[in-house]
Amino acid sequence: MKKVLIANRGEIAVRIARACADYGVQSVAVYADADIDALHVRMADEAYGLDGERPADTYLNVAKLIAIARKSGADAVHPGYGFLSESEAFARAVLDAGLRWVGPSPETIAQLGDKVEARKIALKVGAPLVAGTPDPVRDASEVLAFAEQHGLPIIIKAAFGGGGRGMKIAWRMDEVEELYHSAVREAVTAFGRGECFVEQFLDRPRHIEAQVLADTHGNVVVLGTRDCSLQRRNQKLVEEAPAPFLSDDQRQRIHAAARDICAAAGYVSAGTVEFLLSQTGAISFLEVNTRLQVEHPVTEQTTGVDLVIEQLRVADGLALSLTETPAPLGHSIEFRINAEDVGRGFLPTPGPVVRFDPPSGPGVRLDSGVQAGSVVPGSFDSLMAKLIVSGATREQALARARRALAEFRIEGLSSVLPFHRAVIAHADFVGQDGFKVHTRWIESDFAEPLAAAVRAEPMPDASLVRCAVEIDGRRVALGLPAVLLQGLASAGGGVAAVPAAEAVADPAAVTSPIAGNLHAWKVADGDTVQEGDVIAVMEAMKMEMQVAAHRSGKVSLVAEAGKAQALGAVIARIG
Repeated sequence: MKKVLIANRGEIAVRIARACADYGVQSVAVYADADIDALHVRMADEAYGLDGERPADTYLNVAKLIAIARKSGADAVHPGYGFLSESEAFARAVLDAGLRWVGPSPETIAQLGDKVEARKIALKVGAPLVAGTPDPVRDASEVLAFAEQHGLPIIIKAAFGGGGRGMKIAWRMDEVEELYHSAVREAVTAFGRGECFVEQFLDRPRHIEAQVLADTHGNVVVLGTRDCSLQRRNQKLVEEAPAPFLSDDQRQRIHAAARDICAAAGYVSAGTVEFLLSQTGAISFLEVNTRLQVEHPVTEQTTGVDLVIEQLRVADGLALSLTETPAPLGHSIEFRINAEDVGRGFLPTPGPVVRFDPPSGPGVRLDSGVQAGSVVPGSFDSLMAKLIVSGATREQALARARRALAEFRIEGLSSVLPFHRAVIAHADFVGQDGFKVHTRWIESDFAEPLAAAVRAEPMPDASLVRCAVEIDGRRVALGLPAVLLQGLASAGGGVAAVPAAEAVADPAAVTSPIAGNLHAWKVADGDTVQEGDVIAVMEAMKMEMQVAAHRSGKVSLVAEAGKAQALGAVIARIG
């Protein structure tokens, strides 16, 4: 290959652009309107606009991505993670266009991306599994029937998804139906398909995964384990490698199951096999992610293997640079630096990055998609950067992490740094009396109060105004930032855009808890509601959030479903 189109954005697009430079090939970035000046756009050798703002019109638009690949002369496509990275249709479209696909084959993506089919493969090779539905459920009644047969809790999971989206845990029978519908909505939004299946849910398990590499020469290598148990809303926040506090037998069983599943599926490229580890020590297969993982740097730091370059090598038809599991090189911990307000339940907080001063020094690596002056849009994931800290031992990695997190400064919008600083000193995570962290630890055990962040700086208008111009006799499309035109209008005596006024304190007002999209109303105008009733569903940065009535009374709808809402905007009143 000579030139790679990076079908993604943010820090992973920056990461891939750097790997392309190291590997000796050119990189092509793509961008939504809000990302026209993003770091990944400036890092790549070339960049092309996707002419749109929403994910469906940009990073999820297969036709646009293929057209840009052809226009730019790219001969390969790397999907990164998220978006279309696990799309069989996209992989097939890339190959049908005569391009190389940096990832597993479309057939393997389809086979393992179907979580039900992946379970069947795991059973075939003898991997441990909890009870689950053999096929996707048709409706909520089948979910209720499974819960009645196997008991609660149960987990409803998108059959064609990953990354924690389209995943809901039911603890009570009266919430099963609504959680099923919510999982379907999230799955459709994130993956374009809403099929879901159901499994027994292991309460308070750890999340353990194995990194796998495979090539076209028959080599399948497990590079080691990671612990990804620190999660909120099924989204990982802290990961480390190798997974600590595992017995040799548990580690070997995880390695063997991961290798056997990938070998049986004819896997090629980088992939991750995920497991749950119960408090009793039981291991249960979870899923296979047919892509690079967000947390891949901790494996790179503890193996010395560049996973993205290995992906490029495999796509070029070369053999892996290693043929057996390497011995761990110390310990590494990754902290996801998300734009979220930890004092308000990890609410997404898009906005401008006024200050971004990352740490440095021994054992510190930063993979970032932003810098000072960047803007984190509300249309996409909240991940800004990843802080990876390594040491010869876990204890040294923890000490360096405390120093690095203390140095890190971000201003202009909220970040999860306060949570990371708290958790790195928490006895349950440090593990002197045993590792007590599990996948619901944040919701159930983490009790340390964290202050709400100051309100984020106002979000600048990131839209583009497009027009046609003629340059040297040739018609070209020109896109100008709206803020530039507003500034010109203001300088010329015109009327600049007036920022929306903040809502006056109103005891009847129901305000938007996030800057995001009002996905749907759960009540009609004029309905009588009780305090605590769910009245609306909002969505921001790929996360769905319920809005509850703050008091009882008759509801009067103010905002329209499907419309974007500013943080604190009045969406209804209850009188």
